[in-house]
Amino acid sequence: MRGRRIAVIGDLMLDEWYWGNVRRISPEAPVPVVEVRDHTYTLGGAGNVANNLAALGA
Repeated sequence: MRGRRIAVIGDLMLDEWYWGNVRRISPEAPVPVVEVRDHTYTLGGAGNVANNLAALGA
């Protein structure tokens, strides 16, 4: 891919990931209750595509 020009067109998004453990189901609704222990941010949408292209050497 070296020497080629690539345009990435799209929405730039920020993905937020929550990491934790589920030990019970909520009594109010059938959904898991998550005990969050960490969270991270990553590029999403067109930002993810651009980041992957850069990692490939584009």
